[in-house]
Amino acid sequence: MGKDKSAEELLRAESGFIRELSSLEAYLVSGIAVLWALFQLSLPCFLIIDSTKERAIHLAFAMALLFLVSPCLKKTIRFCSFLSIKDRIPAMDYGLAVAGVLASLYIVLDYEGIAMRAGIPTARDLVVGSILVVLLLEATRRIIGPALPVIALLFTGYAFAGPHMPDLLAFKGVSLSRYLSNISLSTEGIYGIPLGVSCSIVYLFVLLGALLDKAGAGLFFTRLALAFLGRYKGGAAKAAVMASGATGMVSGSSIANIVTTGPFTIPLMKKIGYPAKKAAAIEVAASTDGQLMPPIMGAAAFIIAEYVNVPYLEVVKAAAIPALASYFGLFCITHLEASKLGIKGLSPPDIPRFFHTLKGGIHYLIPLGMLLYELIWLRHSPEMAAFKSILLLFPVIFYQEIKKAIQEQKSVKKAIKHSFGIILSGFVQGSRNMMAVALACGCAGIIVGVVNMGIGGMISGVVEYLSGGNIFLLLLITAFASLMIGMGLPTTATYIVMASLTAPIIVEVGGLYDYVIPLMAAHLFCFYFGILADDTPPVGLAAYAASAIAESEPIPTGIQGFLYDIRTSCIAFMFVFNPDLILYGISSWPQALLIFVMALVGMSAFECFAQGWCLTRNRWYEMPFLVGAAFILFHPGAITAFFQVDMALKYYFFSLGLAVYCLVILSQKMRLKRAEP
Repeated sequence: MGKDKSAEELLRAESGFIRELSSLEAYLVSGIAVLWALFQLSLPCFLIIDSTKERAIHLAFAMALLFLVSPCLKKTIRFCSFLSIKDRIPAMDYGLAVAGVLASLYIVLDYEGIAMRAGIPTARDLVVGSILVVLLLEATRRIIGPALPVIALLFTGYAFAGPHMPDLLAFKGVSLSRYLSNISLSTEGIYGIPLGVSCSIVYLFVLLGALLDKAGAGLFFTRLALAFLGRYKGGAAKAAVMASGATGMVSGSSIANIVTTGPFTIPLMKKIGYPAKKAAAIEVAASTDGQLMPPIMGAAAFIIAEYVNVPYLEVVKAAAIPALASYFGLFCITHLEASKLGIKGLSPPDIPRFFHTLKGGIHYLIPLGMLLYELIWLRHSPEMAAFKSILLLFPVIFYQEIKKAIQEQKSVKKAIKHSFGIILSGFVQGSRNMMAVALACGCAGIIVGVVNMGIGGMISGVVEYLSGGNIFLLLLITAFASLMIGMGLPTTATYIVMASLTAPIIVEVGGLYDYVIPLMAAHLFCFYFGILADDTPPVGLAAYAASAIAESEPIPTGIQGFLYDIRTSCIAFMFVFNPDLILYGISSWPQALLIFVMALVGMSAFECFAQGWCLTRNRWYEMPFLVGAAFILFHPGAITAFFQVDMALKYYFFSLGLAVYCLVILSQKMRLKRAEP
């Protein structure tokens, strides 16, 4: 139990709810969290206010909650113990919460005045703007660590020190007045696109996920995956991948995903023979990739839609094949690991009955079905789709609890009361999960604001200079930088920083080499490696949560999980050079299905190469054939160009890639047959 508790503590730390509060303080914090949820639910329904005011109120709620629930220092330091009080809310943090709210709402309270004197701030504007920046940096540091605030301070320092830098890095610089006007008094900085998306869209999707989790959907998805896949070779691991994909669609948090599915799947993986490290690593890799899964992707996916200026459904369309191919890659890895270790499926007593499990939780699919119907069929906005799904989820929760009470012959009145409790706890959990996203988006807005002041072009030039104009090297630099920065940042912040700096350069440098790289592909590339950073050792907290459940060492677990995930990253490099993989310019269903099948077979061939195993251990001469098959299937256009064949015939190379892959399988089958006694 102690190990499971450690995983829960990591989840608490990730969401910022560190303090153990008294009853009165808990009511205060819960009340603010519920009010935040009600405010966000009112926006698509009846509350009509200016978007800047929406963002300011959104940030104010996040600031108030953060200072009340998270101490300045997580560890107690001698002579500074007053900064790490965890058993109550000190007066200092009440003051910071009030100051954070007032500073965030200043743009609301003096909205007309600030608009009239745009670019010519008064002394009061400068003072309040400075307080907002300082408090936002401190709030962000408390919840996600120092990395993002330090990066924001470096960009800020560079903006002021630009005229004094060497020629290569020189920049005309900015005044304090211009800096604060852009960063804290306009929609170019803190109140920019990232915070706007967090307010208008992300909160409702996170709230939907929290309500589903509190209602028990996470357990349902896990049991359903076990019922469907448990009997097959390495079935518990395959079920972990499937359950994490389903749960990750709605949770948006790697650690929350692990804490939901891990306590069921990790012990079962260990039971059938997976070593503790590999069992935890599979859960880490699968939970991390959950943010890739459409239709409810990570928070950054909604920001992609704003930055690329396309409907969210286009982002879902572009991400579908890479996401499914990545998860299929994890399926292949679990199967190959099971083959190496001689692991069979689960025994019948450990496998839930499929139809019984489906019948017991099919009502959880109703709000998800509504979400898909709203997004795909009616083509409503993401916020409206999420809002209607939440409204539909409320009666589903009441139905579930009343039905359970009748079956167990308990009080219906208590069941109704418990249903309200589930909804309120979902509201609190949703607000709790949103604090990190809202504050990270606000703080990342400082970086974006500074970049938009004119240094973006200079930084782009430096990055292009470092890559030598080589698109391959540029992609490697972007991937490496995303992994390094992402070790200290949440996915959303990593994506915003990297996309602001490198996505336009990837498109530009690709054009120099006659590669037509869609802007969507460049942004998804940054998003993909921002997600992988969640389990990059030695910082990846997801590995610590899984190792706490599996009773394995965190660092080796993180390294193994990272190795599993990085083996699926080939798809990110391939969709940059082959936009067909993100269905760019493709509207034909048969063509899309063919590309999907080719991607799955290509991923299978690549994982056999990466794992050193297909039907049996690979021989050295088989490895080039597996890599070649994967490359042909991922990018048939390159083979077409090499042989100078008409591009219209490129999909006919599917048979060539498949033949090369089958050649290796046939070779290994014959070898196994010869080895039989």
